[in-house]
Amino acid sequence: MQNKPNVILILVDDMGFADLGITGSEIKTPNIDKLANNGALLTSMYNCARCCPTRASLLTGLYPHNAGIGHMGVNFGTPAYQGFLRNDSVTIAEVLRESGYRTLMSGKWHVAGDFNPREVDSWRVGDVGHPTPRQRGFDRFYGTLDGATHFFSPHHMLEDDSRVQVFPDDFYFTDAITDKAIGMIEESVKKDDPFFLYLAHTAPHWPLHAREEDIAKYDSTYLKGWDAIRTARHEEMNGRNILQANWDISPRDQEVPAWGDVKLTDWEASKMAVYAAMVDRMDQSVGRLVAALKRLEQFEDTLILFLSDNGGCAEFMAEDGWAQSFPDITNDGRKITMGNHPDIRPGSATTYQSYDKPWANVSNAPFRLYKHYVHEGGISTPLIAHWPKGIEPGHVSHEACHVVDILPTILEATGSPYLKELGGHEIQPFQGESLVDMLAGKDWSREQPIFWEHEGNCAVRLGNFKLVKQFDQDWELYDMESDRTELHNLTGKNRPLEREMLSQYNAWADATNVMDWNDALPRLLKAWNMESVDG
Repeated sequence: MQNKPNVILILVDDMGFADLGITGSEIKTPNIDKLANNGALLTSMYNCARCCPTRASLLTGLYPHNAGIGHMGVNFGTPAYQGFLRNDSVTIAEVLRESGYRTLMSGKWHVAGDFNPREVDSWRVGDVGHPTPRQRGFDRFYGTLDGATHFFSPHHMLEDDSRVQVFPDDFYFTDAITDKAIGMIEESVKKDDPFFLYLAHTAPHWPLHAREEDIAKYDSTYLKGWDAIRTARHEEMNGRNILQANWDISPRDQEVPAWGDVKLTDWEASKMAVYAAMVDRMDQSVGRLVAALKRLEQFEDTLILFLSDNGGCAEFMAEDGWAQSFPDITNDGRKITMGNHPDIRPGSATTYQSYDKPWANVSNAPFRLYKHYVHEGGISTPLIAHWPKGIEPGHVSHEACHVVDILPTILEATGSPYLKELGGHEIQPFQGESLVDMLAGKDWSREQPIFWEHEGNCAVRLGNFKLVKQFDQDWELYDMESDRTELHNLTGKNRPLEREMLSQYNAWADATNVMDWNDALPRLLKAWNMESVDG
């Protein structure tokens, strides 16, 4: 007989802090907003700035380097940068399965080494360097191992241990992984087992693909331009008291033109309309999931956690850039026009585009920078938590927390002990702190600093202060209480604090075996070349 709460962990991909209705967006997200209004909203949750590192940290309760994914999927030849989960880490699924949970995953894995999307038939799925979810604690899996996929015509899909071929008809990835997840839950309920579901969306990560009926909702919304939308979102946040009103919005990125200077306004607006449609459809899927939980009488005792893996993505989908890495023909033989072509409207199965820096600047309002970087725009996500039996409704917290805290939170909520050994491997102690007291509305503050490093972008947050830098640039110091938008650099005004924070960062980086990015970058370029030769 089930006597433990179910857990659903929903991770979305490349969605910025300001992309939800609850955080000021014009995008329609009523289902997610309702979870926040009837649960908890954490406004200072941090991720690890990029897909793979966040997933590794989220699943293991370790910083990415300790989990084996200090960069992405490429193996640099060291345990901290091997590109797949280390054997001295355990996933949430591995721990909960030991406690009697049925463990389910649907969506994007992306913690299993590197793959060449154009050569899917040669993928080394399931070998030592490319472990599947089923090898890391999940009873069921449906989805993709790679970092991005075609929403209408995925290039590689697995169901459990078998590859499944998808031919375009009415297929859409966001809908499909949700349908499969609901089916997995139904199986678990029949067995009367508590379940853990990791629902890892690829939306709204590029390519810009959405159903026409969803795009139509936003056809004219973005013709007013990114300046007006960005300002409106910030004003809506202030009206909702999501952030402190004394935090000025960061200026428009200096590489982004004023909307009045843009010539291709229809095309630019259409890109954001498709992006919004992707978020909208993802929210619809959350609504279908909640409806299924209620139908199965599981909603009241299910802990639902929702967050994003990094900030909005400023990557431009150039025909000779990212786009060349992915298949340019659909599974039913149609030619895909790869890259951001202004004469082609995005959204359909025969396109492959991104929404680019100007709209990412909107997604991350009011913060600076984007995915890849550890300034607030790259690492900030709302965390929404809903659990009628364990969370104070309408609770909003501004305390700083990190994805490394998710595993200990789930363990405390479910009464599951952490594992010290698995498969003959001694397991590292988890590095996060449980958020259960915070979610219950009790006083909570973080005891330990928070650290980041990705591609030489580094930061440490200690209390209300954050020391941060971009690769090969100087350190900057900000007071997060008065200036979370990082506009007023305090470097030089409190030397003892700077020295203390830098000392703590360096001690963490040494203990975690963080590589100097000047040394790591040649390894990455060499590995990419080897991958292109080896396939």
